[in-house]
Amino acid sequence: MAKRTPLYEQHVIAGGKMVDFAGWDMPLNYGSQIEEHHVVRTAAGMFDVSHMVVVDLYGERVRPFLQHLLANDVAKLKTAGKALYTCMLKDDGGVIDDLIVYFMGDEYFRLVVNAGTRDKDLAWIEAQAKAFDVQVTERSDLAMIAVQGPEAREKVAALMNDSQRAATQDLKVFTAVDLGSIFIARTGYTGEDGYEIMIEDTQAAGLWDRLIEQGVEPIGLGARDSLRLEAGMNLYGSDMDETTSPLVSGLGWTVALEPSSRDFIGRAALETEKTAGVQQKLVGLVLQGRGVLRAHQRVLVNGQAVGETTSGGFSPSLNTSIALARVDVAVMDECQVDVRGKQLNCKVVKPPFVRKGEACIELD
Repeated sequence: MAKRTPLYEQHVIAGGKMVDFAGWDMPLNYGSQIEEHHVVRTAAGMFDVSHMVVVDLYGERVRPFLQHLLANDVAKLKTAGKALYTCMLKDDGGVIDDLIVYFMGDEYFRLVVNAGTRDKDLAWIEAQAKAFDVQVTERSDLAMIAVQGPEAREKVAALMNDSQRAATQDLKVFTAVDLGSIFIARTGYTGEDGYEIMIEDTQAAGLWDRLIEQGVEPIGLGARDSLRLEAGMNLYGSDMDETTSPLVSGLGWTVALEPSSRDFIGRAALETEKTAGVQQKLVGLVLQGRGVLRAHQRVLVNGQAVGETTSGGFSPSLNTSIALARVDVAVMDECQVDVRGKQLNCKVVKPPFVRKGEACIELD
């Protein structure tokens, strides 16, 4: 039987089409995925992301532990609440998971990792933490609601008391504030502004209902995927996994090789890969005509296979089909994608496709 978040009943009441996602009963949509997508791009929508895994880390050596565990360097985090996006790697450079890490204090950091990788992530983190005497605590008592869109922060602020409003009014992107009963981060997975709010599971339904009263619409997994795809954000298990390094997954910017003295897990493999010359890259594709791009379709140039799509689908904002693809580094401006035996022309672009409601690419 699939697990249920504290907001399951709210999804049913709202008419959510429930599906199994990483072992959880989650709403695919509440009617129209395309309408939900546009709500987030133009107003404010909210997602139940309580299936995500919140992990608190405590200890005197928690910072050096994370400098060893993660490909990005938490030494960059100097102000309480500041966050960092990073990957957690295997020794061979493969991506175990991508995650956000929050610096909350000298002996306290918070991680948010993916639901589908929960068991292996926790096992890996706990195994590495032993040498650093770091306490690893999964916060299964928390629910998480992401409120996203150009009106998101305004809608959330309307529910705050004076002290909460004062604490969040100048909150910068990729920064969080812990207000005791509620943890508010200015982060998201849509390419729009907004918050990811962590709250006690017993309080989640009340917050959800109050957000609906403010005009924030529930949004399902379908629109969450089309929004993140337009924003050029990777999906673990599709655009990267344990068989791919961040260097071929468009995530080289999340790897901090300086200072050279920081010996993080996977570093040697990445240095070897860079020295030999990275052979592939992650690009965006825009279909030049009718059809639908999906994951795992062959990408060709002059009839020769040069890679494959990793994610794909219809872009409601651009009214055409788009994809992310891992291809040979020599691929430049144009290619074809094999869709059911037909070679469809595509324009090669640098993601993102859409951010903050505006196209980031030129359409022919």
